[in-house]
Amino acid sequence: MNNTPAELTQFAINNITVGHDGIAIVKDASLTLNNGQIGSLLGPSGCGKSTLLRALAGFEPLMSGDIVMDGNTYSTASFTLAPEQRQIGMVFQDLALFPHLTIEENIAFGLHNWPKAKIEHRVDKLLALVGLEDMKKRYPHSLSGGQQQRIALARAIAPKPKLLLLDEPFSGLDAALREALVPEVREILLKERISALLVTHDQMEAFAIADKVAVMYGGQIQQYDVPHTIYHEPATRFVADFVGEGDFLSGIVLDNNRVQSSLGILSINKPHNFAVNQAVEILVRPDDLLHDDDSDILATIISKRFRGSHFLYRVKLESQQELYCFASSHHNHAIGEDIGIKLDLDHLVIFEQ
Repeated sequence: MNNTPAELTQFAINNITVGHDGIAIVKDASLTLNNGQIGSLLGPSGCGKSTLLRALAGFEPLMSGDIVMDGNTYSTASFTLAPEQRQIGMVFQDLALFPHLTIEENIAFGLHNWPKAKIEHRVDKLLALVGLEDMKKRYPHSLSGGQQQRIALARAIAPKPKLLLLDEPFSGLDAALREALVPEVREILLKERISALLVTHDQMEAFAIADKVAVMYGGQIQQYDVPHTIYHEPATRFVADFVGEGDFLSGIVLDNNRVQSSLGILSINKPHNFAVNQAVEILVRPDDLLHDDDSDILATIISKRFRGSHFLYRVKLESQQELYCFASSHHNHAIGEDIGIKLDLDHLVIFEQ
């Protein structure tokens, strides 16, 4: 993203710790989000994602650090700006649409101080934006789950908040609807130029909506970066294991440029601090290990999954190491069969064993 004035940092959390009774739940967390940028907090249940989101909304006080929005301090250890003064919108898993109000009344709920004509214009614009302009007089119970999700989003962004917080809003939807709706929500937020932060435990959901992803574990942000870097250059062993499918191949460092593995000698193409003869683990994604009939390295297929365009094989090496391997769907091999494989690594991701 270009660092033009319209895209300067909008909000920042700086080394914040959040907890109760002196026990930290979120520890020393920091991230920034630019104007119009969408971020995501990704991690397993209990890692502190929702607690961090509640602190941003003003529902949780800080033990240390600060939260800054547009240059104004929103939270410190001794001060918490009230949630209603933060100009922050929220969408929850429980959409909490008002059942007794029509769709247009739901969307207009937070606009009671606006002039009537301006309210009607804003509601009509948002209904058109979410593709439900013909449903303004209907009630929430008559809408599908995906339609209710769009209305909840429209209601949250109607007052034009500075930041929108989304706490696992798609988790109650089926997989097909979620896959279709998530990119639609991203487009709506971009058109409205609203910054947003999504909490999710679904990595595909985070990758589909976010410009930057913060992977959390044990109350800490393990890595905060663009999705491509999170996947291909994980900063920690946890991020490597949590994001995407992959395995860890045992190896021994030979020198500054090479590591010995059961798949041969591999080149190390970036600086590292590992000692010669140190045992390491090499991250191998399924797309790093390819089927190759001409390879001298054979592996035995122990399981297979058909995915339409390709197979995902689980193979066992002579060393008894098990790895995932991609193969074209034209290469339909049986479980128990030996196939040739080769590594196709652009760069090595190595961790201490």
